[in-house]
Amino acid sequence: MKSVSEVDALAAEAHAGQADKIGVPYIAHVRSVAAGLAPFGDDLVMAGLLHDIVEDTDWTAERLREAGIPARVVEIVEAVTNVPGMPYEEKIARITANPHATLVKIADNAHNCHPDRAAQLPPHKRERLAAKYRDARAQLWPAARTKDIETIVRIVNPSLLAELAEQTVAPDGRPRSGSSS
Repeated sequence: MKSVSEVDALAAEAHAGQADKIGVPYIAHVRSVAAGLAPFGDDLVMAGLLHDIVEDTDWTAERLREAGIPARVVEIVEAVTNVPGMPYEEKIARITANPHATLVKIADNAHNCHPDRAAQLPPHKRERLAAKYRDARAQLWPAARTKDIETIVRIVNPSLLAELAEQTVAPDGRPRSGSSS
């Protein structure tokens, strides 16, 4: 069984030479996602480090298992991995069926829409992605506990805290049903 540091090294090697949408080495993205998951334990940190590995490298779920990645971690990675031809909205619905995958995707979404990153995109791309990520949050956030979402966004993208507060408080100022659990 791999340790977090071994999984970090595996992710760094697998994503070597890759850059994200703004030209930053891709490993920075997966490490940011993993950092937001640290309060939830090593399995979620590992899933955060590996969340894009099957989608964006030549690694497969089977190869991860053979490399000693815990089965639970591989299951989470598989749950967040894009399926060719599956619409994004359907992917998000599939993810929300798995509470751990939901947390990984919340951390991924939070990092992807970070203002410092978004500011470096061309305006048309920034607006399109902002709408996509906002729509995903509308599905992801109701599937998770508010305190867990808050924990993640405080670490990954504190600018989302105001949006979270708006979504968890009813117009009369009382917490929305289920928002405090």
